[in-house]
Amino acid sequence: MRVTTWTEYSLLITLNLARNNTRPVPARAIAEEEDLPPDYTEQICLRLRRAGLVQSARGAKGGYMLAKDPGAITIRDVMTACEGTTFALNCETHPVNPERCGPEASCSIRPVWRALRRRIDNLLASVTLADLLKDESEVNELVELGSGH
Repeated sequence: MRVTTWTEYSLLITLNLARNNTRPVPARAIAEEEDLPPDYTEQICLRLRRAGLVQSARGAKGGYMLAKDPGAITIRDVMTACEGTTFALNCETHPVNPERCGPEASCSIRPVWRALRRRIDNLLASVTLADLLKDESEVNELVELGSGH
């Protein structure tokens, strides 16, 4: 698993919105505050909006706001909104050999990758934006215990 720039930026953007959840925040203000490229910020906000995680308001006081309470949005939600998945299995997305890697083929490695994906997804789904607004030591305790909130 590789955490991409899209995922990292999307978490920074949603955390910024969680901290400012009383008013819409323009994408360029988020980009400036988080030191992110403005074009990426706008594209990520659009993906988050399409996924129903943020809403937008037009006008002079427009911008983006979370569409849900920070406690109802998980890291997994943010990651899948921007990436489509949390853990892509290369053998499913780019099979090296269709006979060996196809859905009908028997592969002793595939169950390991699927189990790892489930564990990663469970951890990411157990930590919310509200959790990430806490101090690092508190978040560390949450993830060490195996479940957020």
